[in-house]
Amino acid sequence: MTSPEPQSPAPQPPEPESKDRVYRSVPAIAGGVLLLAIAAWLGIDAVTSGGGRTPWMALAVLILVVPLVVAFTLRPAVYAGEDRLRIRNPFRVIVLPWGRIASLKSAYSNEVLTESGAKYQLWAVPVSLRARKKAARREMRATAQARRGMGHDEGRGSALGMGAGLGGGLGAGPVSDGPVRAETDRIMDDLRELHEARHRAETAQGEVTVRWAYEVVGPAVAGALLVLILLVVG
Repeated sequence: MTSPEPQSPAPQPPEPESKDRVYRSVPAIAGGVLLLAIAAWLGIDAVTSGGGRTPWMALAVLILVVPLVVAFTLRPAVYAGEDRLRIRNPFRVIVLPWGRIASLKSAYSNEVLTESGAKYQLWAVPVSLRARKKAARREMRATAQARRGMGHDEGRGSALGMGAGLGGGLGAGPVSDGPVRAETDRIMDDLRELHEARHRAETAQGEVTVRWAYEVVGPAVAGALLVLILLVVG
């Protein structure tokens, strides 16, 4: 009798890769699509029905305007991964390992500060003072309602003659899920938590890289030169 051949262990399924969290400004995207539609409508009309140098000027303006609109509305995005933060701003792409980030600052704009003192703005996460005021008003209303509910429960407990030990338990008001925050402030809180959890990880170290978005800068510069040439010529 022959002994059975040892069987190789079954291959383990690959672990799912963690996907980056993507943050973008929905109002900016909507505004960019609207601006592009208006520019296309006016530009195509000028090219097809204009006379003299008008079609050439309209074409040059489109070459100038379209990349700028895309750069400031559709392009900005923030990608937060396990090891690094990638910021896609209008004219640059910045890759920041969590270990190189000193802090994330939120005032009139949301910014990332590196250990070397460099500062990069998060265009895709704009600050809305109106949203902050609205969130503050909601927080004040929620706090006032919680206090009224707590006072009502305490009054009812004392009327029933409950003891001090039991009265404390029955008099507890509704538990809040946390302070009311504006959307962009909640995003910054998420980024700070991820930075705090990952900035000491070995895979979250490395160098900061900055790359210019020549695919945006090139067409915009070409359009500006064409407009300037047409204005000078006549």
